[in-house]
Formats: sequence, C-alpha cells, structure tokens
Amino acid sequence: MDVFYKGNSLTYKIIGGVLDFYFFWGPSPLDVVDQYTTLVGRPAPMPYWSLGFHQCRWGYKNLSVVQDVVEGYKKANIPLDVIWNDDDHMDAAKDFTLDPVNYPRSKLLDFLNQIHSQGMKYIVLIDPGIAVNKSYGVYQRGMDKDVFIKLDDKPYLAQVWPGPVYFPDFLNPNGISWWVDEISRFHQLVPVDGLWIDMNEASNFCTGKCTIPTTHQCPDLNSTTPWVCCLDCKNITSTRWDNPPYKINASAVATHKALLGLDGKRPFVLSRSTFVGSGSYAAHWTGDNKGTWEDLRYSISTILNFGIFGMPMVGSDICGFYPAPTEELCNRWIELGAFYPFSRDHANFASPRQELYQWDSVAKSARNALGLRYKLLPYLYTLTYEAHQTGAPIARPVFFSFPEFTPSYNLSTQFMLGSGVLVSPVLEQNATSVKAIFPPGSWYNLFDMTKVVVSKDASLITLDAPLNEINVHVYQGTVLPMQRGGTISKEARATPYTLVIAFPYGTDGAEAKGKVYIDDDERPEMTLVDGEASYIEFEATIKGKTVRVTSNVQMGDFSQAKELTIEKMSVLGLQGNAKDLVIETDGNRAVNAKTAYFNHVGEVQEEIDERNKKGLVVEVGGLELPLGKSFSLSWTMDIKG
Repeated sequence: MDVFYKGNSLTYKIIGGVLDFYFFWGPSPLDVVDQYTTLVGRPAPMPYWSLGFHQCRWGYKNLSVVQDVVEGYKKANIPLDVIWNDDDHMDAAKDFTLDPVNYPRSKLLDFLNQIHSQGMKYIVLIDPGIAVNKSYGVYQRGMDKDVFIKLDDKPYLAQVWPGPVYFPDFLNPNGISWWVDEISRFHQLVPVDGLWIDMNEASNFCTGKCTIPTTHQCPDLNSTTPWVCCLDCKNITSTRWDNPPYKINASAVATHKALLGLDGKRPFVLSRSTFVGSGSYAAHWTGDNKGTWEDLRYSISTILNFGIFGMPMVGSDICGFYPAPTEELCNRWIELGAFYPFSRDHANFASPRQELYQWDSVAKSARNALGLRYKLLPYLYTLTYEAHQTGAPIARPVFFSFPEFTPSYNLSTQFMLGSGVLVSPVLEQNATSVKAIFPPGSWYNLFDMTKVVVSKDASLITLDAPLNEINVHVYQGTVLPMQRGGTISKEARATPYTLVIAFPYGTDGAEAKGKVYIDDDERPEMTLVDGEASYIEFEATIKGKTVRVTSNVQMGDFSQAKELTIEKMSVLGLQGNAKDLVIETDGNRAVNAKTAYFNHVGEVQEEIDERNKKGLVVEVGGLELPLGKSFSLSWTMDIKG
C-alpha cells in the first residue's frame, strides 16, 4: 500500500483488502497519542536497567570476547548495564541452544553470576525460524504440537540462518504454549534477563514454494554467503490472504507472556518487526541502519515516529550496524544515541570493532553524554511511567511541547525528552557548532547551567559543539529530578537526588513543576501501590524576592524504605544572593537544617549577545531531605539596586 499526503488530502493506493478508519481528535498531539494507545494498547512497562547503556555485536565468537568487552567498558569508566549476544552463542544458529565449544554452559553461568552480582544484565537473540532438523528438540516438539504455518497442508519451508526452517504460527494457541515452554526450558539452561527477536517480519532468504534439495547440501557450512537461497524453489502463482505476517511477528506477544511467567518479573523484549499495538509487549530498534551521516540524521525522525506509534522504547544501532563508521561519526552518534530512549551500540561481524572504548575520543564523548544520561535516569524512568499510563512518547517532537510554535512542525534535527529537555545534536561532518531552534523562553545547558539561551522567536541560534560535546538544555518552568549517576543503573539509582529548578531568566515571578516515579522495577505492573512505589510532585515558585520549593508525596513508604534523599537543589534564573533558609518536612521544622548551605555559581552577564547569556546558579546544598516525605523550603533573594 502506498500513501500520499498532499497537504489537504490523503490518497491510498491498494491492491485489495478492507480499510477501517479511526480518527483521533486531540486536540493536542499528546491527546492524540493518548487516544490512539487507548485503542491499540498502552506501551509496556520497562525495567529500570533497560534505560542503561547496552552493548552488542554480531561476531562475539566466544565467551572470552564477551568478557573482554565488559572489562573494556569497566577500564574505560564508560557506563554499561547490558551485554548482548547476537546468534554467536547458538549451536549452528538454532534457537534456544548453546555452542558447546565457544559458549560452554558452565563457563557462561559463571560469567552471568559475576555480572548479575554487579547489577548487569544479559540478553540474547532468537529468530522465529526453527531449523528443520529431526535431532533438534525444539523442532521435534513443534512438529508434535503442529505449530508451524502451512502451505497446501504442509509446513511452509523457508531459509534463514540455520538453513531450512519452519515458521511458528503465533495465532495458534498450541504455537503460543509451545513457544512459552521452549523459553522456559532455555531459561533453565541460561538465566537470560531478556530476549531479542530478530528476522520476524518474517525474513526469508528464499521465495516461492521450496523443498530441501537432494543434489547439494543446504545449508553449505563452508559458505561465506549464508543469506543466498540454497533450497529448490518454484514460484507461487496463487495469492494467499489468510496468512498475514503477524502470525509470525506476534512472537513478541508470546515472548512477553513467556518471560512474565518465568519468575513474575517485568519482561524486556526487543523486536525488529512491529505491528499496531506491539508496543504493549516489546521495545523496538530500527533495524540494520548504516554507519553513515545520513542514517545518523534519519534516526531521529524514525525514533520520533515510533514514539507516536505507541512504541516509546526505541533506538537505532549506535555508530551503525555496517559499514565501518569513522571515528568522528561514532563520536557524534554516541552523543546523540546517549539520549535515545533505548541506547545500544550494535555492529556487523564484517565491520571493525566499534565498542565505545576502541577510540580515546569516542570514549571521552561516551563518558560525557552517557554520564548525563545516567544522571537523568530518574527523569527517563518517570517518562516510561507516563508512557505506560498515557502513551506519551519518551522522545517526542518539539511541537508536542510547543504546539503553537509552528516553526517546529517540520523540525527533525532536534527533539524533546519529555516536556522539559531539548537535545540538539551535531549531524554534519566536520562541524564544531550547531544551529538550533529554541521555542520562546529560557533554556539552560545541562552540562554548564550558567549558560542560558533566551529565545524570543524562531531565529536559528549557533551553539558551540566541539567534538566531545552535545547540547542538552532544560526549559524554564521545569523541576528536573537528577541523581549523581554512575556506570551501572543499579548503583546510580541508589544515589542522592538533585533537583534542577529552572525559572525564566532574571524573573521575579514564575513557577516550575516536575515529578518523579520510583518503584521496584522487577514488579510486572508499573502502578502506584503502597509500599511498592512512590510518586512525588515538585513545585517551585518565586514571588518578588521569596523562593519556595515544595513536594507532594503519594505513597512515600517505598522511597523511605530505600532511604532515598535529596541532597541539593540547583536553582536557575535567579538574581542576587540567597539567605534565610527555612526547611520543613511533613509540616515540621527540619532538625537537620543546620547542615544546609547556599552556594552561588557564576554571575549574571546580560550582554554576551542578544540570546546567549550567562546566569547565576543558586545551589542549596547539604540537604538530607527524605524523598518519601513532603517538604517545604523557602528563602529570600537579596537583590541589590
């Protein structure tokens, strides 16, 4: 089907079938996504660790290579939460198996015990194509349960990586129960933390009606082109409408069900193929994108689209799947990819190694960009909660937050994280600056919060962007929850909080709001349950010379049990010196207020240029505020003149 948009009309060119139209009236962009996901299903809850950084490669030929990769990230002090295997761990590319030579089970289990003790996770690939092999238990059990898609009353024969394969029918109840059982068997063999479904469009190296050849070997184990069809095939002249592709790509539904049933933990499933509503079961990556500047740029619009489609946990292969990226491109890609909702480096076996520590310059960019990402994890996790509740995308177009700002309608070189954070990456080769659009208001650089852009219109603003830096700004009116960060999310999420409070530049009358959601991310549901989750809303105001910051806590017991605290507030946009701090928690004067102090960073400099300015950061430090208790802070600003 081809669809053409001509400004005031849509034209559908189809070859058959029935069209059902649904209209979502809004009026706001977020309302449209809310209404759409009410129909097709809300995005799935995601575990906290899935927001950390992921490393994968097709070509980790043995376990020692994987171990070296984990150690390489540790030595380079680059965050890493999840290590992945493509099909290298499999025995002859067969699902739910281990290569006994290169991935011996005993050594793999020792490795998993080691990384699990540190809080890291392990995910492997599975394909829907099941090898036709009578000595293969997965195939035998599938045949016994009659689970494979048929053509002319026989299982339809295709070819993928193992060679000849059959495809399961995931609309068949037997197919689902068989798949759930196979995942359970595999999990007993290897306690993986999630599953990655590839080739589930379904991908087939052959076309037509095929048979296993009798005149030559298929697959040829010595072939360097295993993607070339080796089956004997004839064209199919009759068209079939009753075998839709989602018989196969609905594997995400069955896989989600299987993982959920293993030990009751929140599942993580990544799927290449998607369908309407698949965001309720799986995350998505954009396939085998190239390591080119063009694909770097295109990744943004692709990710934004899938967020609108109800699949907010989405990312592209950082540095590109193939061919070999340049060092400069990989620098710029990790700076951008650090702010994809799903952030993973993945490469082809034929490309040189491209883990982020392979180049010193890329490692520096990674520490910088991922360092900020890990500080923003509580904000990102709160966005996943909002996505699950309302469908709101994590990464979203600028016009979602500024629907009246028409210059943002065709903007695909910048994007928002939630409603308060703007990412403006470098997307051109040899560039050391970036021209960015800022909706009207004050925007503070999260790497140096004394730097502020004050925008009044749609004029392009030139931002410095040296090789190892990306521009990320927080918008006025935002209270942004951050933590100290770390190299593993398990450690990062236990550190004290900082609230970044952004007022309009130089204001004496404004407000800012924010929130944070916290739970035990192993729970299947992402809902507020007393003792298992907390939800805290923050509000800050400035009226004249008085600044006030308050919190409203819903179900604070969980946060208190985790002993989570707020240690600092960084307040942006003020003028003068802060004094006379008053702190209350749960309506009582705080006894530990004596440890609190003011710190003033930077100074107001109005005349740098018309839009780029320097501001004052008022830090309220030495706080020991329990996150799970409502608090009130107030102070006055001593403004001379």
